[in-house]
Amino acid sequence: MATIERFEDILGWQKARRVSGAIYELTNQGIFAKDFGLRDQIRRSSVSIMANIAEGFGRRSDKEFANFLNYAHGSVAETQSHLYVALDLAYHSQEQFGTTYQMLDETSRMLMGFSKHLRGITKKTPDSKDSTDSTDSPDSPDSQDS
Repeated sequence: MATIERFEDILGWQKARRVSGAIYELTNQGIFAKDFGLRDQIRRSSVSIMANIAEGFGRRSDKEFANFLNYAHGSVAETQSHLYVALDLAYHSQEQFGTTYQMLDETSRMLMGFSKHLRGITKKTPDSKDSTDSTDSPDSPDSQDS
């Protein structure tokens, strides 16, 4: 994996930037543009996604960076929730909802994968053995003859 020199190099941040642009475009249309409360809240939550990624990167510690990626993940969920409110109020179409929701979902998966990578978490397969598995030990009851 290549070393990330700037937060702008992070694919999740790039995706979050596109999501924020899509949210601003969506909230500039029709009656959505006139609902100042919801419009401003969904904009803030979408901007918070990319801001948390950048801030986490600036912390220069993998643990802190992973924490900020988790905050960004929370902002994704908040933005998705606001999208539902806007859909219920008929501020946008089902198609616009689906497209934007999918972008957010992709962003979320990217962030959580990156967070797990930073924390050193790997997914175990059923065939993989843990080094502390007692059946590998010559002293375990399963490995001795009765």
